[in-house]
Parts: sequence; structure tokens; C-alpha cells
Amino acid sequence: MATIGHNNLNAKLVLLGDMGAGKSSLVLRFVKGQFLEFQESTIGAAFFSQTLAVTDATVKFEIWDTAGQERYHSLAPMYYRGAAAAIIVYDITSTDSFVRAKKWVQELQKQGNPNMVMALAGNKSDLEEKRKVTAEEAQVYAEENGLFFMETSAKTAANVNDIFHEIAKRLPRAQPVQNPAGMVLVDRPAEGTRSAACCS
Repeated sequence: MATIGHNNLNAKLVLLGDMGAGKSSLVLRFVKGQFLEFQESTIGAAFFSQTLAVTDATVKFEIWDTAGQERYHSLAPMYYRGAAAAIIVYDITSTDSFVRAKKWVQELQKQGNPNMVMALAGNKSDLEEKRKVTAEEAQVYAEENGLFFMETSAKTAANVNDIFHEIAKRLPRAQPVQNPAGMVLVDRPAEGTRSAACCS
């Protein structure tokens, strides 16, 4: 969830997608401005945080970069539960990764936070000559499913900051008031004239 304090927003963001789609590379580019040609596979999940300013607030993203391997799929709900935002990443050179991204979207629609801001990222846009998924196809899918769509390249940094800024702008600014923690005590008139004495 996103929590608010004096125009400061803390937002849990999760990255989901197939192994090799470039989730870790996107986060590394956004948080550290780096790109590694050979990024090791994430085991379980990795945590990062990054703060950015948008017009009306400062947003601190708590970013969970999940592993794309199938054997870690059962852990994913632990990371997307309560998330304010998700970036579903696919590789534009792989139709399989696009199919997998659609499955993640369906899972989030069923089990995720209903107010979650969802972005679809077509990563590796620098590999245009190997493209298998058109931007038009992804755009139509995103519009039909309530996501916003951008093509990104962690390698060239194209649209990487933009996708996080767009999420920050779309995060709800007013969260519904939650029930206060703890018990609510209610004064009730004494029932009948029960004796207060014990054990008489």
C-alpha cells in the first residue's frame, strides 16, 4: 500500500515477469544508474528503495524485484500482497515472455490490491531488429486491461525513469481511512442490579 505523510508517499512496488526479461536490470538502472551486460538471476527477491519527486509529492519506492524462474512463483504473492504498484516486464524479443506477462496481469487482477497502479514494460527496446512483440499489440492489451504501457531499455536507459515517474504520478494521493488499531471501548449501562460483590 501507499502511505502518506506531509506530501511524502511511501509506496511498495513489485516487479514481475519472466526470467531474463530484464527486471533486475530495470531496477539497477533506476536506482543506481548502472547496467550490467551479464546480470545474474535473482534468487527469491531483491529489495531496493529509491525516492523521487513529482509535482505534488515526494515518493519513496520500496521496490521488490522478484525472481522470474517458475520455481519461485509460489513466493510472488508474498511480495505483491499490499503493493501500491506493479511493473510487469516482458522482453520485446520473446513472445513467450509476453504471454507470461499476461499471466502475471491476470494473477494481479484476481489477487492483488484492487487500487494497484499497474504498468506494462516492454523491455529491451534497443533490440529492435530482434523484435517479436509489436508495441501496438502490447498497447492494445494494456488499454484493455487497465495498465499503462511503455517500452523501456535498461541498457540505453530509455523510458526507465519515465515509467517510475508515471507510476508515482498515478499513485492515489488520499488513502481511505483505515480502522484504528486496537479496541474500541463502549460505555454500557449496568445490566439489571447485579451485585458487584464476589463470592458471597
